[in-house]
Amino acid sequence: MNITRSGSQPSGRGPAEYFTGAVRIDMPFRGTAPARAGGAIVTFEPGARTAWHTHPLGQTLIVTAGMGWVQLEGGSKEEIRPGDVVWIAPGEKHWHGATASTAMAHIAISEALDGKTVDWLEKVSDAQFNG
Repeated sequence: MNITRSGSQPSGRGPAEYFTGAVRIDMPFRGTAPARAGGAIVTFEPGARTAWHTHPLGQTLIVTAGMGWVQLEGGSKEEIRPGDVVWIAPGEKHWHGATASTAMAHIAISEALDGKTVDWLEKVSDAQFNG
């Protein structure tokens, strides 16, 4: 058993190559072999979002605060709120983040396949975000 105490690990910034806007990432757990699941608490300031990306084994998002958006490629932008749970299937191209005027936080859980949990793609344009 391992207990990671709240506040015992530093927060990080979402790298500019994968995120637009102000994003804080806290990594409370990572799977160690043979486990493959890991998770992050991600906080998006208004207008902040991920780049388009996929996950080899899918991803679960649990919204904990604020209001945000999630969108699959070719689909409509969906509003997400605290308590909502979003399942993104393996290989589905998508993005998620805050709305234009509201911050949002979620817990993101994904599994690693051959050590990889995400494949980052192009950034979400302002037109896509606001559309």
